[in-house]
Amino acid sequence: MPVHIIDHPLVQDALMELRDVRTPPPEFRRAANRISVLLATEALRHVPSRRHTVETPLGPADGTVVSDDVVVVPVLRAGLGMLDAVLELVPDARVGHIGLQRDEATAIASKYYTKLPRDLAASFVLMIDPMLATGGSAVAAIDLLKVAGAHTLRMICIVAAPEGVALVERHHPEVDIYTPVIDRELNPHKYIVPGLGDFGDRLYGTT
Repeated sequence: MPVHIIDHPLVQDALMELRDVRTPPPEFRRAANRISVLLATEALRHVPSRRHTVETPLGPADGTVVSDDVVVVPVLRAGLGMLDAVLELVPDARVGHIGLQRDEATAIASKYYTKLPRDLAASFVLMIDPMLATGGSAVAAIDLLKVAGAHTLRMICIVAAPEGVALVERHHPEVDIYTPVIDRELNPHKYIVPGLGDFGDRLYGTT
């Protein structure tokens, strides 16, 4: 499982704004949009394309267009904060949703909602979840996508922990992960350190 560290200056700039405890929700959302576009651009770099010709005002132009069906799947609720930005890149993408609730005592994820498009076997599936902490939610979500038929899977996250990367690698070694950073560790409450806090709470102002 390749882990792709996206070390672009604009990615790192947005990441630092997200980390800053003083960043209010409106600015946090804008930074989340910026970083999501940049991460998705990298994750979609190898999406299949085909030759295509269009007419410009001055004549024909040859080029390429995306040929595969792209499916974007946010892991609820935090993944919704990345969805609109990703859809700016692939406006024709279909969207699925996976709802997972992490038990704060055990850190084990349980499913409460799943709605996925049909025919995932022929699709390029991009799963979006901002925080890859223990990896339990990511593994559970990938399990659900594979059961639904997905073969080509990529994942983007804004902050990852070594423990989460290792768990995904153990269960799903073929799934590529795109992230700006792998942080130091998880604390006893299974939050990423230094991390950026609870992404969903900061995004929606529910801290």
